[in-house]
Amino acid sequence: MKLLTKLTLFITLSKLLIVILFVVMMPSLVNRVSFQYTNYYLGEQKKKVLNVIKKNGIDYYLQGDSAYGSYTMLKEEYISLVPAGSNIVRDTIETSQRIVDNDTLNYRLLTHQLTYGNQRYLLEIGKTTATIGEYKYLLQRFTLYILIGLIAISVIADLIFTNVLLTPLARIVRTKLLDRKFPFKESLSPVKTSTSDFKYLDSSLISLMEKIHEAFDKEREFTSNASHELMTPISILQTNIENMMVDENISEEQQEKIAAMMKTLNRLKKIVHSLLYISRIENDQFAKNDTVNIHTVVTEVMEELSHRLEINEIIFTNSVSISRNIKQVNHDLIFQLLYNLINNAIRYSKAGGTIHVMDQYVPADHYTLLIEDTGIGIRQEDLATIFNRFKKSGHSGGEGHGLGLSIVKSIASYHAFEISVLSELDEGTVFSIKFPLQQIDI
Repeated sequence: MKLLTKLTLFITLSKLLIVILFVVMMPSLVNRVSFQYTNYYLGEQKKKVLNVIKKNGIDYYLQGDSAYGSYTMLKEEYISLVPAGSNIVRDTIETSQRIVDNDTLNYRLLTHQLTYGNQRYLLEIGKTTATIGEYKYLLQRFTLYILIGLIAISVIADLIFTNVLLTPLARIVRTKLLDRKFPFKESLSPVKTSTSDFKYLDSSLISLMEKIHEAFDKEREFTSNASHELMTPISILQTNIENMMVDENISEEQQEKIAAMMKTLNRLKKIVHSLLYISRIENDQFAKNDTVNIHTVVTEVMEELSHRLEINEIIFTNSVSISRNIKQVNHDLIFQLLYNLINNAIRYSKAGGTIHVMDQYVPADHYTLLIEDTGIGIRQEDLATIFNRFKKSGHSGGEGHGLGLSIVKSIASYHAFEISVLSELDEGTVFSIKFPLQQIDI
């Protein structure tokens, strides 16, 4: 899962958790807020009554009577002012029942004792709890709407900020890691970012890739130079050995030893030629301007190896589509690639076995060439290294120096082909080459 996806998921889930917690806690919070507001409202009403009494006197309410009482039409609020006893009553705000016009109602009551002249009076101001409940419902709904709106805004803002924040990282991954073909040829430029961690990551990747490229260049240069330098003494040795072989004074036993030396020298010469060939591929010394018919190339390889097929009584089948062409490639390299793979299949096939070359084309998806044999197979632990140089072939009981498959890998990488292998011991091997769709000439 990508980092941006994880952050988006985390932001969304965290905001959702906040909403759930708030919804669970909202009734008690709104209830507290409603009662606090009601208490404040009752306190303000008390101040108004006291100001009126202070300004106009208590008779403004009593009108010559000993007590005063009033309520609204729906009995939602009421006020009473009655003489108090000798006991001092403390100011309180509580929920209690009162009978108003023969109706028993629950009120939020403010009680206050005041003194006017030499007389104590008890002031009660009440508001029905049913009215408070209506306020709570409206307040809950209003609060929920505001919360959802704020959460939506914060999620959008977080996503925008996260996307902007991670844009340099995405650019680093895209330019430094994705679709990078080794060896790295083009120079790398640092990604512009104000985040120090991304700067460090970017500079580290650039430095690492430059070191890898430099090491690869040194290896490639050494391989090329060493191969060229080796050809001279090898040619001299070959000439000297050939001269020794035609010498009439050499005994038959010495002739056999010289012949063994010549065989070893020829094998060394083939290794050097293979290294030079790989070096030329890696140094881009082959043009990629040809359009190749895969069926035709497979047929050419089959004809060149026909004597070996006959000797081993191997049945060879070419099922590649006749109309399938690959463009922007080098014909000689494609021939060499297929030659090495088919020759390898012949070498490790059982007598009377089969080799089948076929292709698979799925429009807008892939085009793959398959080379399947019923040979002795490759050990599973060797599959990961069969394309490495100077590794054994990996076939059960097989020998070799691994340069044939190394050349195959170099040619495939040079053309941006994907090559893979599946194998089972004593069952056979399947090499598959996946071609880029843009190189397929339908």
